[in-house]
Amino acid sequence: MNENYDVVIVGGGAAGLGGAMALARARRSVLVIDDGTPRNAPAGHVHNYLGREGTPPLELVQIGRAEVAAYGGEFKNARVTAVEPVGGPSFRVTTSDGVGITARRLLIATGLVDELPDIPGVAQRWGRDVLHCPYCHGWEVRDQAIGVIATSFMAVHQALLFRQLSPHVTFFQHTAPALSAEEIEQLAARDVPVVTGEIATLDITDDKLSGVVLRSGELHPLQAVVVAPRFTARVDMLAGLGLEPVELEHNGHVIGSFIPADAQGATSVPGVSVAGNVADPKAQVIVSAASGLTAGAFINADLVNEDVRDAIAARVSAR
Repeated sequence: MNENYDVVIVGGGAAGLGGAMALARARRSVLVIDDGTPRNAPAGHVHNYLGREGTPPLELVQIGRAEVAAYGGEFKNARVTAVEPVGGPSFRVTTSDGVGITARRLLIATGLVDELPDIPGVAQRWGRDVLHCPYCHGWEVRDQAIGVIATSFMAVHQALLFRQLSPHVTFFQHTAPALSAEEIEQLAARDVPVVTGEIATLDITDDKLSGVVLRSGELHPLQAVVVAPRFTARVDMLAGLGLEPVELEHNGHVIGSFIPADAQGATSVPGVSVAGNVADPKAQVIVSAASGLTAGAFINADLVNEDVRDAIAARVSAR
């Protein structure tokens, strides 16, 4: 591993690898730094990824790494602890093992953290039979008994989406605000029963979800549970750049945070780009990979322009 690169990519999931592929194929020196904690690690398979449907998440990463490495891309298994500008634009990246690396450009693809409802069992079953996205996991729980645990305004929307996949959907009021008359009518029209009362815990039998238990002690048998996480961008290491996440709102409600960027992934800090869930919390894996490619192509074009400017300046000074 060198100490100086054209581009350091922080985060080695689909977005980071998508960017690394574009840059490595453009003959840029690229280092991908990743701590091995992908958001989708608990999931069994990646879905809606054309040509890779059903691939286990870690296998997809291994395939991507091998493809990037074939074009000269490099990898470091570590956590980035700090990033700071050193002029130019140029940046100093420090990792958890004390290594310092210089990069002309940065691509941040660190993703997000799913902040889950504080219900015993939810975190342990997350990505297995505790779900949030009908497009990521819906087919796998089709026709099963599904419970939607309401903790936010998104719950009714989730219930109606999962009702498309199963006729056995139950809405649990839990801690969410009271339903409006329109929401009550919507659920009733789709034969989704509403259960009031707060949920105390998930019921697990033989390492499988078997239901939810209300604080009253009442057990409701289920095969899958749906919750709405808060999507929080993983950007603590960017504090030294003054690049702060902003709140992500939907219909006037805050559902998470992200780093704003333009269509090419460029942020308000020159030389720093973002891709994937850190910029777009709703992006699925294939969309994140595509955004990495887009950002990588933009970064290469930016470097080409800088190289041309430097070459012109050198030519002029040599006259």
